[in-house]
Amino acid sequence: MGKVISLGELLIDFMPKEKGKSLKEVVDFEKAAGGAPANVAAAIAKLGGRASFIGKVGNDAFGHFLEEELQNAGVDTRFLVKSDVYKTALAFVSNQANGERDFMFYRDPSADMMLTADEIEEAWFEKGDIYHFGSVSLIDHPVKEATAQALSIAETKGAIISFDPNVRLPLWDQAETAKECIRRYFNRAHIVKVSEEELFFLTGVKKEQEAVLTLFGGANKLVLVTKGSKGSSVYTAGSMLEVEAVKVDAQDTTGAGDAFVGGLLYFLQNESKQIDLEAFLSNETKVVEMVQFAGKCGAITTTRRGAIPALPALNDVK
Repeated sequence: MGKVISLGELLIDFMPKEKGKSLKEVVDFEKAAGGAPANVAAAIAKLGGRASFIGKVGNDAFGHFLEEELQNAGVDTRFLVKSDVYKTALAFVSNQANGERDFMFYRDPSADMMLTADEIEEAWFEKGDIYHFGSVSLIDHPVKEATAQALSIAETKGAIISFDPNVRLPLWDQAETAKECIRRYFNRAHIVKVSEEELFFLTGVKKEQEAVLTLFGGANKLVLVTKGSKGSSVYTAGSMLEVEAVKVDAQDTTGAGDAFVGGLLYFLQNESKQIDLEAFLSNETKVVEMVQFAGKCGAITTTRRGAIPALPALNDVK
C-alpha cells in the first residue's frame, strides 16, 4: 500500500483535568501531543496503516516528547525537522460541559510555523501516496510555502490529496483572510472534510446541499460534512448520501475529527496499492462502509481524554 504523508502543526496540548470550566477557571493541566495533521498520521498508524509526518518542532524537551509520541503510535518521523532557534508550540485547552473546547495558543513564532519549502524533498513522495494537510499551516510564512510546495509535488506524483480545513480563527489576522485562503485550496483536494460550522463559515449558505454545491469543483471527488451526533453527509460528483453516527457518551471531542479523517484515509489506503478513487467512489456500499468505519474511529476518540492517546486501534473499531 502507499503511505499517507501528513504535513502541518505538531504541538503540545495542555489539557484540563477538570471538565466544564473555562480556561480562566482551570487549575490543573496535563500535557499531551496535539496538532490536527499529526493526529491524523497517528490515527492511521495506530490502526495499522503507513503514515509519515512532515513538520517542525523545537529541539527542546517538548519537541523530543512529541517525536517520541508519534513514534510510539507507529508514525514514520524521518521527515520531522528540529529547530535550534524556535521553540515547540503550545496550546491550552478547556473542555466545556458539552465536550466542546476552547483554545489559547502560544506560537510567536513557534517551530511549526518556520518549516520552509526548501526543507521539503521530492523523494519523500511516491505514486500511490496520499497527501493530507490542513489550513493552520497556510496561515504564516514560511510554512505556507512549505505546505504549497508539498502539495505541488504530491500533485505531480499523482497522489490522492486530502484537505481538512480545521478552521482555527484565533490564529488568523482576519476571518475573511481565512475564508479566502481555504477556498483557494479547497478545489485542489480530491477529498475534503468539513464540519457543519466550517461549511457555513466558508459559504454563508445555511442549506447544506446548496453550500456544498457552491464549493464542489476542480479536483474534488469526495466532500464530507461531519455533524457530530447527527452523522455525516457524503457528497461525490454524482450523488449525496447520509451516514448515521455511532451513539456514545462523549467526554472530550479533542481529536475526534482527526480520528475520523485518519479512519477514512486508512480505509482508503487499504483498498488497493494503486487505488482508482473514482471507481471506488462509484461503489456506494464501499463508500458507506468507509464512512461508517471513520465514524467509529471518531466516536471512540470522544469517549477518551486527549488526542493521540485517545485514538483507537483496529481491534477497538472492530
